Amino acid sequence: MPGSGKSTIGKAVARRLGLPFVDCDVAIERRVGCSIAAFFEREGEDAFRELEMETLASLVVGAPSVVATGGGIVLRERNRELLRARTRCVYLCATIDLLWERLRRDRKRPLLQVADPQMRLRAMAAEREPLYRETAELVVETGGLSFHRLVDRVVQHLRPNGIQPA
Repeated sequence: MPGSGKSTIGKAVARRLGLPFVDCDVAIERRVGCSIAAFFEREGEDAFRELEMETLASLVVGAPSVVATGGGIVLRERNRELLRARTRCVYLCATIDLLWERLRRDRKRPLLQVADPQMRLRAMAAEREPLYRETAELVVETGGLSFHRLVDRVVQHLRPNGIQPA
């Protein structure tokens, strides 16, 4: 979900594993030459999801890296298939209250620029939660864990399964 810490935790995991870090949203912004919010406004959600799918496909075929995806990546079956087949997918599961606390002042996320963003966040979670769980190899409940414990949990899971520091 947006605000769950994908980019922040992903960067730290990448450092610990000695791997490059890639933020899918940043890769998309570089590709289109504008912010995701601007692209969303100009082209719409369907065009964004298509671009997101193309970007993910290009990122998962290269050398090993840690990739932070956008929260809506799981909405397309093809993305879920790619994530299951080509990645060690980790779902950082945060409560709606925690997500809302982090996102309530955020004006950059197009899907939350509605009359009742908290209700929209709840609806997004209800739609996406089963898809995240279906796709992820590891689900990490983030509540009550410090940043360092979250990073440790992800790294500990990945290391025994063949990902070693460079």
